[in-house]
Amino acid sequence: MSVKLRLTRMGRRHRPFYRINVTDSRAARDGRVLEKLGHFDPLEKDVAKQVVLNKERAEYWLSHGAIPSDTVAQILQKHGIHSEHAAKAAVRRAKAAAIAQKKGKLFNKAQRVAAQKKAEEEKAAAAADAEATTAAGADG
Repeated sequence: MSVKLRLTRMGRRHRPFYRINVTDSRAARDGRVLEKLGHFDPLEKDVAKQVVLNKERAEYWLSHGAIPSDTVAQILQKHGIHSEHAAKAAVRRAKAAAIAQKKGKLFNKAQRVAAQKKAEEEKAAAAADAEATTAAGADG
């Protein structure tokens, strides 16, 4: 049986609240749970209260081969629990980003937004230059 550490969505509409659970990988997102490890409230203003986690049990499940989801891996890493699977995924992601950069492609949303901003700034600068040359030609 493949075991995963993942989030289960709780709460009402527009008020998400997540439980950090140990589940069978074949179970639905909100399906049967093997063990509840804690909870995560992204809307909580106090950062200390955002995540409640049973670190010992999380380390136990990771040592027995449980695979955390990307979000759970980030939450665990903030609490000082590192998983091998998350480290390998980060290495793969960095390698893919390097390959994309060599090919001249944009890898993630941040790079796409930065490229779009740069293109808009260049377009605005070109329009300002064209307006300045037109105004200079009309004066002369």
